[in-house]
Amino acid sequence: MREGFPPVRPGMCIGLLGGSFDPAHAGHALITREALKRFGLDEVWWLVSPGNPLKTEGPAPMADRIRRAREVMSHPRVRITDLEARFGTRYTHATLRALTQAYPGVRFVWLMGADNLADFHKWENWRDILALVPLGVIARPGQRISARMSRAARIFSSHRLRPRDAMRLCAATPPAWVFLNVPMSDQSSTRIRAEGHWSRR
Repeated sequence: MREGFPPVRPGMCIGLLGGSFDPAHAGHALITREALKRFGLDEVWWLVSPGNPLKTEGPAPMADRIRRAREVMSHPRVRITDLEARFGTRYTHATLRALTQAYPGVRFVWLMGADNLADFHKWENWRDILALVPLGVIARPGQRISARMSRAARIFSSHRLRPRDAMRLCAATPPAWVFLNVPMSDQSSTRIRAEGHWSRR
């Protein structure tokens, strides 16, 4: 494997949590810990993106966001990565294609908060994402109903696993997804920036 790319073993199940992490916070860490436990993942990789195509304002410098992410999430089975920058991808479907090609024999699960599922149909080639990897959706405050009633949830309702089957998600053939309710954090990157605890230089 090339320098800067996490090492793997064949057959590993790895959760992917993508985003600008501008900044990373306790909510991201909570989703990660719950995903490791509830989906039976070997590792979770944070994909700190160069920029979010759905946001008009650019994020803080990558080095600052990665440093903050490592402060927030220190865990032996969690890796903070800049893989999107290394691949040169900006959209999730392109990143997933690059990852599945770079890591044959590894199973990936895309992780997201329920707020992202509510807008998932706006993502570039969102159906391709569901065709590539299973989705693990974790509830966040105020988004449970809108997520469950979202366009993606309705269209792919027949592919939804029951929460009690969450440990089967990694081995499921896409499209497959599960929605979990877990103890929640109401922190958000937007709120942290608004309160002046994080600045973009």
